Formats: sequence, structure tokens, C-alpha cells
Amino acid sequence: MPAATDVRNAIGAALRAAADPDRAPHQQAYMKSEMPFLGVAVPQCRRIAKSALRAHPLPDADAWEAAILALWRKAAFREERYAAIELLTFPRYTRWIEPVRAPLIEELVVTGAWWDYVDAVASHAMGAMLAGHPRPTKALLRDWARSDNVWKRRTAILAQLRRKQATDKKLLADVIEPSIGEREFFLRKGIGWALREFSKTDPDWVIKFIATHGDLSGLSRREALKHLERVRR
Repeated sequence: MPAATDVRNAIGAALRAAADPDRAPHQQAYMKSEMPFLGVAVPQCRRIAKSALRAHPLPDADAWEAAILALWRKAAFREERYAAIELLTFPRYTRWIEPVRAPLIEELVVTGAWWDYVDAVASHAMGAMLAGHPRPTKALLRDWARSDNVWKRRTAILAQLRRKQATDKKLLADVIEPSIGEREFFLRKGIGWALREFSKTDPDWVIKFIATHGDLSGLSRREALKHLERVRR
């Protein structure tokens, strides 16, 4: 699709123009990434992506998905995948994040398989799908919460990070509970983060959840209580 190609080319050219070869290896080492970096800071990467998206509007959801996948699948540098996530969650196009696009989100989560990709997709994209299409998205999240794939589980746990008062407490419990006994760091950390964020909205619910789940890991418990402990000081 020409529009998708225009977006990919514009973003790729702008990222390469902003590259910092001295910064790149430090970014790669910090992220423990096999894919190299160009050395573009994340805020600058976001600005580049948004500028290109404003300059090259996409006509429909199919062109939008094609542009995301072109950036993602053909990426030679990690920043190109960051740009793909910016396109996924660009406000002009969030209306296209529907259950029919679940395979797109699943591909980014499963092939990205690291927190810098997955956390943004979970809280922004999956959160938007949940807000716009709650019933099928809740079913999908409950399914992902029991997946053999760690990153699909983490996505389910973090999908409501930004929902505050709109958080579905039953859903939150349902997506956390299957992973409570898991030893995987990113699941334990994700559980704690999800609970900590919700403690800012409903501390009583979080305290009760912790009290009634004695098998919650120490890491999850510590993370969950961080905000509440700061408030009490």
C-alpha cells in the first residue's frame, strides 16, 4: 500500500538522520537487545513518528495495519519498532483498535517479547480495545492470562494500568490469579505494578486482595504496596 510505504520510509529516513552512533551501543546493552539501536532517544523517536504520521495520514484501517506491520517486520533497528507502536496508539487511529485487530497486537507482543514493547502495547493499545469493546476484550484477556506465553500473560495483567476508576476489579483479579504462583520475574513484577497503580484509585481493594492472596510473591507484594507506604509516611 503506497500510504503505508510512505509512512515507513518517512519514519525510517528521519530516524536515521537523528542517529547517534555513540549512544546506540549503550541503549542496546541496557535493553539487552539483539536488535541494534540507532541511538535515538525515546522522546525524540516519538516526536519523529508523530511528525511523520501527521504528514502522511492513512486512509483506512487496512493501510494503518499495513504500515504498522511494515515498520515492525522490516525493522533493522529497535527505534523502528518503537515507531510502529507509536503508530498503533496514535490518537487519530485508536478507533481502529478493535477485537478484529487482536492478531496484530498478538504478533507485536509475541515477537517483541520484551518489556519495552509489551508494556506500551498492553497499557495503551489493549487498554483502548478494552475501553471501546469491553465484552470481547475481557474474554480475550482472560484467555491470554492463562497462555503459555509469558508476554501475553503480562499484557493481560497490565491492560488496565491507565483505567483508574473504570478498572474492572473482577477482571483484574481474574488476570492476576493464574500467574500468582509463577516464578517468572516479569509476571511477578507486572502483578505488583498493576496492583500498585490501582492502589492509587482503590487502596482498600488492593489491601484486601493482598490479604486474601497469601501466595502472592514477595516481589509482587512489595511493588503493590509502594504507593500506599509512601502515602502513609
